[in-house]
Amino acid sequence: MGVTIKDIATKANVSPSTVSRVISNSPLIGEKTKRKVKKVMEELGYFPNFHARVLVNGATCSLGIVMPVSMRDQDLVFQNPFFQDVMKGVGSFVHSKNYSLYMTSGETEEEIYQDVVNMVKGRRVDGILLLYSQEEDPIINFLVEHDFPFVLVGHPPDNVQNITYVDNDNYKIAQNVTKYLLSLGHKKIAFIGGNKRLIVTRNRLSGFLDTLSLSGLSVPEDYIKHTEFSIEGGNASVQELLELNELPTAIFVTDDVLAMGVLNVLHEKEIRVPEQVTVVSFNNLFFAGFTIPPLTTVDVNIYQLGYEAAKCLVEKVEDTSATPKCIVVPSKLVVRKTCQHIGDQSLEKISSHLDFQIVVQ
Repeated sequence: MGVTIKDIATKANVSPSTVSRVISNSPLIGEKTKRKVKKVMEELGYFPNFHARVLVNGATCSLGIVMPVSMRDQDLVFQNPFFQDVMKGVGSFVHSKNYSLYMTSGETEEEIYQDVVNMVKGRRVDGILLLYSQEEDPIINFLVEHDFPFVLVGHPPDNVQNITYVDNDNYKIAQNVTKYLLSLGHKKIAFIGGNKRLIVTRNRLSGFLDTLSLSGLSVPEDYIKHTEFSIEGGNASVQELLELNELPTAIFVTDDVLAMGVLNVLHEKEIRVPEQVTVVSFNNLFFAGFTIPPLTTVDVNIYQLGYEAAKCLVEKVEDTSATPKCIVVPSKLVVRKTCQHIGDQSLEKISSHLDFQIVVQ
């Protein structure tokens, strides 16, 4: 006969209910007691039966993961390390809480929506983590209508209230990045962003445009490009910019993978960066310091976005009365070699009037 919770309780000199709480990592149990019980479990070779736990309390100990529509193509998922880094943060926390992850497998928006419906109505997961936020999203509307625990990585749409989300302050960051480019002397600045429906794209574009407007500058419509988060998307967008009669002196790019595509084309066309065109981007992905030249980019703490989102979701699952919260993850600008200082101000003076941490590498 296998080792039981009662066996663990007897040897550890605690109650069976305490052992159960240790297995579920309950905050009601102190760390000293947890260590003692876990040591006994290890000594006796006990492994929790999570299937039995599901039958007893109805919990699946699983969380659903939903990717953005454009990232549901597996090639794009693996091309953009942002989502891999987010998943590292998610996985780190859920592992500590003994939860497993269930990722949607559909290829279209309709298939993903049906997959989420099946997860919720079939009680396959206890909560859902959306690694994006976009306008007019039927999945968000469905989860709200069914009062099912979920958390967004990103700012919620304007018509969705009182939900938990984890995000950077993308509007403010975009303002500061634009101010940085202006302070370097640039006035002709183009924008390359993701899908128009994505809230992160809207917030970064708004911060960019509002800052230029306050500086008395307008942006030609041809200077604003929207595409998918891929190298090909960056390639195509910068190709279109290079066909214009008046070229920008700087390009504000909202994703490092896009920026890689931009840098590739500029290199092929023998357009020097940053001497002829400055490029600044977002995410500080692992390759950003190895592009040619090394990429100036905003470090948005991707791992922390995932970790905090998973933490919030588990809290909601384990306490359905928990108050909705907003977690804002800090960021910083990592200055490398793709920005050209063409103004007459020193870097120290530029940094002094930005509400933003700047790290020069």
